[in-house]
Amino acid sequence: MQSITEIKSLRSQIKAWSQAGLSIALVPTMGNLHLGHFSLVEKAKMMADKVVVSIFVNPMQFGANEDLDNYPRTLDEDKRGLADLETDIVFTPSVETIYPNGLAAQSFVDVPDISLGYCGGSRPGHFRGVATVVTKLFNLVQPDYACFGEKDFQQLQVIKTMARDLSIPVEVIGVSTMREVSGLAMSSRNGYLSNEQKDSATALFKVLNNCAEQLKSGNTDFATLEETAKQSLQQAGLKPDYFSIAQRDTLKAATLDDNKFVILAAAYLGSVRLIDNLQVEV
Repeated sequence: MQSITEIKSLRSQIKAWSQAGLSIALVPTMGNLHLGHFSLVEKAKMMADKVVVSIFVNPMQFGANEDLDNYPRTLDEDKRGLADLETDIVFTPSVETIYPNGLAAQSFVDVPDISLGYCGGSRPGHFRGVATVVTKLFNLVQPDYACFGEKDFQQLQVIKTMARDLSIPVEVIGVSTMREVSGLAMSSRNGYLSNEQKDSATALFKVLNNCAEQLKSGNTDFATLEETAKQSLQQAGLKPDYFSIAQRDTLKAATLDDNKFVILAAAYLGSVRLIDNLQVEV
């Protein structure tokens, strides 16, 4: 596995692969890797001849009250895991490499409409940061495929929309959420939870499943389903941020004409913000 930090070296290797006719898959991450991330790498290896994993804690997607400095960084351990998977390149640029003129002078990418609401509403500017850094990575790696987890479902739809709107020739692939035995979605933020909190956090997946079963049974009173779910989360000790039933592809509020839904949820457990979702087709 090659460990690359500089753009020039990365581009040189990408050029050689392209000239050899090899396909490339990209897995963008912020590090602190877990089995969910490794499942993205395994999917990428199935799709392409060569796999690039980026590890970059992107300051542009952190808000004013979000703790960028304390985001968990486990680079040595991450590299060992990626080497075990026979990843071809791990790209670990510095902030200065990605934003050489600083954030204030950086051009950015905004994806309208689908970036609004849900996590976009709770974290203003978050998806601008995501879209900008992913666009830069797409330009640097020029991948044929890019793999993203479905746990961050709004992010996945934002990136798909961006790639389509900007005519970026990459196939954006969503990979199913990896879960603990308890059903809790794997996340870097789970490391902030105590064992007792992890037990409480399983309520999020349970409430999502209950709502999904109601939809499948024909219940289309979306507002009541959402309110009941929020009350259930509160009773389990979580503080709901949002719980919404949306049309799967557009993320607009669900209507009676829809049959492909995604249930999107975010809730706080202490200071930790958990997100999850379930896709439902009826």
